[in-house]
Amino acid sequence: MTEPCTLVVFGATGNLARNKLLPALYHLEEAERLAPGSRIVGFGRRDWDDAEWRRRVEEEVAPRARGGFKPEVMARFSERLHFLQGDLTDAAAFDRLRAFLEQTEGLPPNLVFYMAVGPEFYGPVAEGLAVAGLHRREQGWSRLVIEKPFGYDLESAEALEKRLHRHFDETQIYRIDHYLGKSTVQNVLVFRFANLMLEPLWNRNYIDHVQIIHSEARGIEQRAGYYDGVGALRDMIQSHLLQMLTLVAMEPPANLDAESLRDEKVKVLRSIRPITREAVNAQAFRAQYRAGERDGEPLRGYLEEEGVPHGSTTETFAALKLYIDNWRWRNVPFFLRTGKRMRRRNSLIAIRFKHPPQLLFRETPIDQLEPNWILLNIQPSECMRIELQVKQPGLEMRTHTERLDASQCTLQQIGIDAYEALILDVFEGDHALFLRYDEVDLAWRVVDPVLKVWALERDVIASYPAGSWGPPESARLFDRADQQWRNALDE
Repeated sequence: MTEPCTLVVFGATGNLARNKLLPALYHLEEAERLAPGSRIVGFGRRDWDDAEWRRRVEEEVAPRARGGFKPEVMARFSERLHFLQGDLTDAAAFDRLRAFLEQTEGLPPNLVFYMAVGPEFYGPVAEGLAVAGLHRREQGWSRLVIEKPFGYDLESAEALEKRLHRHFDETQIYRIDHYLGKSTVQNVLVFRFANLMLEPLWNRNYIDHVQIIHSEARGIEQRAGYYDGVGALRDMIQSHLLQMLTLVAMEPPANLDAESLRDEKVKVLRSIRPITREAVNAQAFRAQYRAGERDGEPLRGYLEEEGVPHGSTTETFAALKLYIDNWRWRNVPFFLRTGKRMRRRNSLIAIRFKHPPQLLFRETPIDQLEPNWILLNIQPSECMRIELQVKQPGLEMRTHTERLDASQCTLQQIGIDAYEALILDVFEGDHALFLRYDEVDLAWRVVDPVLKVWALERDVIASYPAGSWGPPESARLFDRADQQWRNALDE
């Protein structure tokens, strides 16, 4: 059981807190994983007292409760909840927060500050906490949780890091990437390093290429103010997809402690071949969804979304081709792709093996053997699949693809939200699934050359119909005609 702590949620009335944090904490309460005595303090501008916030939290959690809402769990959970009214732009609010934390009976001295606010507040909140003396504790500890984006580009990420490190050291900072909390993403490590039969094949001698795919059926919804200044490359590839790439490509760490794991991930990022200005068009592709339809339902284009500026060329689809220049992966392309308003929601790691020698079957009806694949589906269903070639029944020598699925592909799954695992890790002081700053810095160095070129090419952008699998032109990133996108397990 973890030590009791006080979790302070900045932005407690915002979308992230309502949709992710509070339901995750409720489910941890249900599983009896919250330490006795732990408390949750919501900090926001609303003029609420504890009773009002507890009522609002119940309204938000009830429809999101897994397996049905349980009033007895909510009753226990409500006892942990407190609310403090405050404005993040008001320096005096942090003094009131300190007084509240020190004077309210029953609040543990161990502190976690969760920034469920816009990135423009990360620096000011860190400084406000420091001025109020909440960044260092004579009794207990103090930790800071930061959501992405960690900066807008390399320069802004460096500036944010310097600002945070004026008052907090690296051991106190938890840069959260919720993708790393998903069980299938963590299972990549087990799949790779707990199965000896895979290790001889996991290299450039046998693997043709790797695809890391994330597609979203939704558009930008009500987030135009945020998304139009960010785009798909910053929003998904710089963070989530590059993190998955490191797990696929890394060498075995000495053990699973945080620093050993993150050291190996950094080695991968450091080995990615830089994309030169001249190579951007050959290794990167962007597009924007236009009006389309899905299942007969009309879908608006990006420029028709509320709040999107007229003529915006912000990309809602981005794809990269990367190379890792080390002994294991030399000249094996890694294709990263993400898009909004795609045919359906899916995240997938697809590893394609090279073609076997064809000469063996030259006197048979087999025209072309299909390659083997290892498919790791991340969401919405978690599944591991291997595709092999076997002989079709009958007299002739013909083959078909046989799919070997892990059992969870067909069983009813218990959906554990990534935030639950990550929040527990913060409470326990485990950094293994959180980003170290050198990871953030190197990830920005991978995409920064592309962002700079795209910033100069603002006249026109390719498009794709909403509800499709994206622009066919993105296939130009592939090296050969027999390479194509794997959109999902069955497509």
